[in-house]
Amino acid sequence: MAPSLILSSLFTLILSSLLSSPALAEPNATHHPRHPHRHLRSLHFSLFQHETINKTGYFIVPGVAGPGVSQTTTPFGTMFVFHDPLTTAPDRASKLVGTSEGTSITSGLDGLRSISIAKISLRLRNHTGSLSIVGGTHNVKPSNHPIVGGTGDFLFVQGYVTSSPVDLVGITVVYKLEFHIYWPPYA
Repeated sequence: MAPSLILSSLFTLILSSLLSSPALAEPNATHHPRHPHRHLRSLHFSLFQHETINKTGYFIVPGVAGPGVSQTTTPFGTMFVFHDPLTTAPDRASKLVGTSEGTSITSGLDGLRSISIAKISLRLRNHTGSLSIVGGTHNVKPSNHPIVGGTGDFLFVQGYVTSSPVDLVGITVVYKLEFHIYWPPYA
């Protein structure tokens, strides 16, 4: 048999066996025998962030273009810093369990989007420490922020925090923060 015929036959045999593999035959299907986070310890809960302009949130650098300042928009390039209380319910008088402190810079020309960096300090019943998050925030739509670090009981955690507007009317705006925290096996 000629060497090119042998290589061609071998290539055809390998290709046909790969294409008949279930993983390649259905590229969009997931055939995991168990959920990928099944063996990870996790914690899921919600808190409420209360932000009051010129009390818990301050404009440091005013923006240069776009819409004016409102409860939901700031001009492009505006730098805003905050140190907001986190409570267990949307009512500001509910139990205080932490704070969210950080900065955001308006990155959308429409004034609705920003890049946010925050340290979330928590004093929960069984967990105390902080989470660091970073990501894009939309002022009037839910936004996911990856957890990039943690301290105390949250050392080595992974996951994300979803921020959703609850009340954007009045002097204080309220956001719901949904936490999805996973501890890796080595933590």
